[in-house]
Amino acid sequence: MTPRAIRIGGGSGMWGDAPDAPRRLVEDGPLDYLMLDYLAEVTMSVLQRQRAKDPSLGYARDVVAAIESVLPALREGRLTLLANAGGVNPPACAAAVRRMLESHGAASVPVGIVTGDDLLADLDALIGAGHELMHMETGEPLAAVRDRVVSANAYIGSAPLAEALRLGARIVLTGRCHDAALAVAPMRHAFGWTNDDVDLLAAGTVAGHVIECGAQATGGNCLADWETIPDLAGIGYPVVEVAADGSFTVTKQAGTGGRVSRASVTEQLVYEIGDPAAYVTGDVVADFTSIRLEEAAPDEVRISGVRGRPATGKLKVSIAYRDGFKAVSTLVYGWPDAHAKAAAAGRIVCERIERLGLAFERVHTEFIGAGALHGPLSGADAGRDAPEVQLRIGVRDQDRRKVERFTREVAPLVLNGPPTVTGYFGARAKVEEILGYWPALIDAGAVRTAVEVLP
Repeated sequence: MTPRAIRIGGGSGMWGDAPDAPRRLVEDGPLDYLMLDYLAEVTMSVLQRQRAKDPSLGYARDVVAAIESVLPALREGRLTLLANAGGVNPPACAAAVRRMLESHGAASVPVGIVTGDDLLADLDALIGAGHELMHMETGEPLAAVRDRVVSANAYIGSAPLAEALRLGARIVLTGRCHDAALAVAPMRHAFGWTNDDVDLLAAGTVAGHVIECGAQATGGNCLADWETIPDLAGIGYPVVEVAADGSFTVTKQAGTGGRVSRASVTEQLVYEIGDPAAYVTGDVVADFTSIRLEEAAPDEVRISGVRGRPATGKLKVSIAYRDGFKAVSTLVYGWPDAHAKAAAAGRIVCERIERLGLAFERVHTEFIGAGALHGPLSGADAGRDAPEVQLRIGVRDQDRRKVERFTREVAPLVLNGPPTVTGYFGARAKVEEILGYWPALIDAGAVRTAVEVLP
């Protein structure tokens, strides 16, 4: 029997989000589905490096504790959970979750695994078959950096996740999918939506987009009247109540902090989008300009009228590659003339590395507290009378040895540079490898997903 509506909670907006949010969402009110979003572009490359060192890693390990915190609802069949915590190793993630379930006598909770987004091992075959994976901004083929690639993951759609639900999974773990897919999949499953239902899929995508960043939809990171948003310490995470016709209400559990308003929801709607008339995912192209919002009640915003167009037949691929090394050092200078002292220290460092014959691909200097965020818009006198200003100076280069040498040129300023320096804690800057980002498109048919449900 098709339900009239389902309630989906967004319990995580990133890897490292509030650890108690999933439990609170489930305990504070009714919920049918819980989506946990852990992945960002940089997260995939970090997880890939973890897996390279240890084949049992490569997933967002926080998910095990998150699932454990809502285990009573999962065991009783009151809740279904979807998470992209599988990262670059969904089978290892599922194995860790299964071990936790078994330790609680809950091995009967079915766990679904969706794989196929990880293209790293298939890159050469794909390139050989004519998939050049051109950089979406420069048009350069991936062959230019192929020998330095560390991760490559396609943003798969919601259909395989919905298939895992159809097969009985109570927990669905996947790698890289488009973020809203974690919410669209329950709608496909509950309401029987198909690929032809483009307006419905577009509405589901909008709903998923609203809650994919967790509490950003309930007053977190909200500029509109931010100082009046109540109880941010106890902020509630978002819930969407979705009807079979695609209309939905954004809300939060009763008694929780934060605020759901037209302004807070609108800020999240425009977060990380390009063309608002063409928000492209692996499922559909959603037209955000068709969205109609109304404040139905306190902490309830109703959205309807969303229109969509068929999917493009392409999937975005997020690729990370090694792109040299960097190091960043900081010192804080105090009043008087804090900005002038910090600027002089920056010039001194640059002069010293020049005299050493060190030429870097890039040297970046900024003065936090004196216009680092807004640059020239801060005004000509920005930071002139600031009580303290932080010098932040960094370099990048393909040669690690040069970057390492730079790290030894900042600490001496404590004794041989401008006065009133503080904020130096005795450790040299750490040399870090830079991971470049290579966005590309690939034919959706070239990405083969697989679904498995572990009883």
